[in-house]
Amino acid sequence: MAAPPSGKVIYEQEGVFIHSSCGKNDDQDSLISGVLRVIEKENEVIVDWRPLADTLDASNILCAGKDSSSVVEWTQTPKEKCSRGADRPISYEAEWDMVTTVSFKKKPHSNGDATTHANGESKWSFLFSLTDLKSIKRNKEGMGWSYLVFCLKDDVKLPALHFHHGDSKLLIKCLEKHVVLNESPQDKRILLVNSQNKSLSQSFENLFDESSYGLLQKLKKDPYTVTMGRFSKVTNYIFDSFRLSDPSSQRRPPSEMADFLNDAIPGLKINQQEEPGFEVITRGLCHTLRKEAWKFLLGYFPWNSTKEERASLQKRKTDEYFRMKLQWKSVSEEQEKRNSRLRDYRSLIEKDVNRTDRTNKFYEGEDNPGLILLHDILMTYCMYDFDLGYVQGMSDLLSPLLYVMENEVDAFWCFVSYMDQMHQNFEEQMQGMKTQLIQLSTLLRLLDSGFCSYLESQDSGYLYFCFRWLLIRFKREFSFQDILRLWEVMWTELPCQNFHLLLCCAILESEKQQIMDKHYGFNEILKHINELSMKIDVEYILCKAEAISMQMMNCKELPQAVSEILGIESSSVTPDSDTGEDESGAVLSCPTSLYQSVSTPVIAANGTRDSTQQMSETQSSTPA
Repeated sequence: MAAPPSGKVIYEQEGVFIHSSCGKNDDQDSLISGVLRVIEKENEVIVDWRPLADTLDASNILCAGKDSSSVVEWTQTPKEKCSRGADRPISYEAEWDMVTTVSFKKKPHSNGDATTHANGESKWSFLFSLTDLKSIKRNKEGMGWSYLVFCLKDDVKLPALHFHHGDSKLLIKCLEKHVVLNESPQDKRILLVNSQNKSLSQSFENLFDESSYGLLQKLKKDPYTVTMGRFSKVTNYIFDSFRLSDPSSQRRPPSEMADFLNDAIPGLKINQQEEPGFEVITRGLCHTLRKEAWKFLLGYFPWNSTKEERASLQKRKTDEYFRMKLQWKSVSEEQEKRNSRLRDYRSLIEKDVNRTDRTNKFYEGEDNPGLILLHDILMTYCMYDFDLGYVQGMSDLLSPLLYVMENEVDAFWCFVSYMDQMHQNFEEQMQGMKTQLIQLSTLLRLLDSGFCSYLESQDSGYLYFCFRWLLIRFKREFSFQDILRLWEVMWTELPCQNFHLLLCCAILESEKQQIMDKHYGFNEILKHINELSMKIDVEYILCKAEAISMQMMNCKELPQAVSEILGIESSSVTPDSDTGEDESGAVLSCPTSLYQSVSTPVIAANGTRDSTQQMSETQSSTPA
C-alpha cells in the first residue's frame, strides 16, 4: 500500500470501512477496511483515508471529467464494459462519448490533489484539506456503529466512512481543534464548518486569557493598534479572509475589516481611522476559488452574467468543443498522410506533452490521463485556430489551466482566452515578442540608464535573455504554485497594464549588481539569467514590481512612451522620445534611476534550468 502524505499524524484509526456493492448484488455491501488519518502538513490539515489492501485494477487513475468540476475516476477500458451508476444522471455530453475512449465515473475529490494509481493506490483512496470541507453528516447504523459523510465545498460527497470499532467522536474532537463546527439548524445530524478560522478564534481566546490586565486595558482603548502590533499572525489571517475576488478590488474597505473583528469579538469597538505607513497586502486567490474566478479573469465568463446564462454558455461551448475534437479524431491514418500540417502539429504536441510538468503529481507517471487531456486540448486548438496550430511553449500555458479547472472543456476555453492575449507571441513573425522587448527596453532605460548602457556594451542591449520570461509568462522561472498566483495577479491588469514588464524590471534590478560587479559578458549574462529559474522569490518580486509601478505613477513628468506602455495618464509634458527629454532637450523630473527609491532587499538566486526552443538564435545553444 502506498504511504500516506508526509506530515505529523494527529489522529489515526483503523477499522474504518467503506460499504460498496461494487456492482454486485445491491442488497449485500462489500466491506472495504481502511485507515483514517488526520495529518498536519505545513500550513494545512489533511484528512486521508486509504484501504488496508490494494486489490483493485491499477489502470484506473484520477483526473478531470467533462460534466463536473470535481475530480472523477477515469477507467481506461472498452466502452461496452463501462456502465454508469443508477444514480448518475445522463449528461448532455453523452452524445459526445464516441469522441473519447475514456469513460467517466464520478469520483469525489478536490483541488487536484488526487492520489493516482500510478503510485499504486486504490481507487477508493481519498484525501482532502480541511479548508475544502463544507459539512459532516453523522448517522448510526442499525448494527450500532456510527458513520460519517464528508461534504466538500463544491458539493461533492465522499463515500460514507463506517466506524465499526467506534471512535468517530474522537475524530470530531480532533477536527474541532482546527475548524469551527456548528450543528445545522435544519438537521442536528449535520455539522457545518464555520467560515471563521479556528486558529483565529483560538488567538482571540488566548488574547482574553492574558493574565496581564494592562494588555486588556490597552485592547479596549485601541484594539486595532494592539491587535496589529501584538498578534500579527491573527491580522494576517484577517487580511487573507478578504483576498482578491475580482480585478476591480485589490483591497477591501476598512469598514469590512472592522465588521469582521466586531463579529469575532462581540462588544468590541474598532477604530476605523487609517494609520499612515501601515498596510498588509495579500496577492492571489485561495486555491478553492480559482476554478471559478479564473473563468472570469480570463474572459470565459462575462462579469455581468447570471448563473443561468453561464450554464447555457457552458452547454454551447461543450457542444462546440466536442465538434472540433471530433474533426481531428475522425481523420484516418490515410488522410493524415496527405495532411502534413496536421501531422506536424500532432508530432510536436506529443513531444511537448511528454515533457510538460511531469514532476507535478497531476501529470506524473506513465499513461497519465492528464497528459491525454493536454494532448487532446492542444490538438483541438489546432482545429480552432488552424493558421496558428501548435507552437512550442503553448503546452506550458495550458498545463496550469487544466490543473486548476480539472475539466477538459473549461480548460480548453480558458486556454482559448489566454491565447487571445498571447497569440502574437507565437505567430511566425513574433511581432508580440518584438514589441514587448522594445517596451521592456524603454522601461529599463527610464529606470536605470546606467545598467542599460552596460548591457549594450556587452551586446545584450536587445534583452534577448528575457525572451523565455515573456514568451510563456515566467512559466519556467517560478514553481508551479507560484505561477498560479503570479498569473492571476497579471490577469487583473493591476496596478497597471503590462505589469509583467515591471516584473522583468524587478528581477533584472535584483541581479544588476552581480552582473556588473563580476563584469559578465554576453554568454555569462545569458547563463546567469537562465540559472535564476526556480530560485526567484515571487512575493519579493511582486512587491518590488508594485513599488516600481508606484514610482512611475508618482513621477511628475512621465515620458509619453512609458505612459502608453503602462496605461498611465500622460503628463502635461510631451517628450519627443522615450528617453525622457522634452522638446528643449531638458531631462524630465523623474530621478536618474527610479530604482534608487525602491527600498527592497536583494535576493540570492542560483540554480540551473532548461529553456524553451522558441528562442532567438542567440539562445539556440541553451538546452531545451
